[in-house]
Amino acid sequence: MKPTSDLLGVARDVLARELEGVGSLRPVIDSPPFSEVIERIVGCRGRVVVLGVGKSGHVAQRIAASFRSTGTPAVFLHPTEAVHGDLGLVGPADLAIFFSKSGESQELIGLAPRFRRMGVPVVAVVADAGSTLARDADLAVNVGPLEEAGPLRLVPSTSTTVFQVLGDLWVACAYTARGLSEEELSFLHPGGLIGHQATSRVEALMHRDRELPRVPMTLPIREAVVEMVEKRLGMTTVVDADGKLVGILTDGDIRRVIHAHGSIDDLKVHEVMTTNPRTIAGDALVAQAVAAMETNAPGPITALVVVDDEDRPVGVVHLHDCLRLGPTSS
Repeated sequence: MKPTSDLLGVARDVLARELEGVGSLRPVIDSPPFSEVIERIVGCRGRVVVLGVGKSGHVAQRIAASFRSTGTPAVFLHPTEAVHGDLGLVGPADLAIFFSKSGESQELIGLAPRFRRMGVPVVAVVADAGSTLARDADLAVNVGPLEEAGPLRLVPSTSTTVFQVLGDLWVACAYTARGLSEEELSFLHPGGLIGHQATSRVEALMHRDRELPRVPMTLPIREAVVEMVEKRLGMTTVVDADGKLVGILTDGDIRRVIHAHGSIDDLKVHEVMTTNPRTIAGDALVAQAVAAMETNAPGPITALVVVDDEDRPVGVVHLHDCLRLGPTSS
């Protein structure tokens, strides 16, 4: 067996090649066929029928599921099952998207004329613009040439990654064009984390009243640490004499000051705290809170301060509470 150091080199090479493959989609996005596919998906009166063989078939299944979960009627049609009767689920109002790196998959090549005979437009996503499938389709989107990553170049890797990303782009464009709201998304996901995050409000989860860590800005840091330990959130809000939020003090702030000064004995909270903390309103959706924490610049955070109309802290919502959210949460 090869040493771990060699295997990490393989992992880095695969990552680099797949990122390169995804980067090659930039000119594809700017091409007329990509835009036309968007128009056809948005204007489709039936279902988006997604097909692929082998690993591309697994990707096609996932893309169809993503379309469905965001309000675009879609179905994965297995090419083998299609020629044994399942072609009957396809109607003239549908749109077909075929995924094939080579564009020479016999199962798909045989189906393309049948779809066209039924009046169903065929979109071919290929890595070879001169392939049979690209020529036979109504519209071809060429993402190639693509080189598979890894020591075994016959194992699909870069191609399936590129297909998946391309599908995600069309899914996002479709639900954005339709104006899908968070409330409508929650209707499509009545169970599970997505549904509950999309319908629950921050005020239902936040730590409030006695659970809310809060210290005055003039307090010695040692006393502020006691508040943080007792409230067990890894942070405390910091307020001025009027009770308005002026900052937060976190475990990280304390570690940094100890590293820099070696002692916190003579320091006050306002000398160490983080100013301009991220805040959120109590009536905001939990999904909005999660997004704010995950996309925070310069890096993700794990808590937001909930403030009232006068900028006074009334609660703290923690990422862990949001991710544990479920039907029994209160």
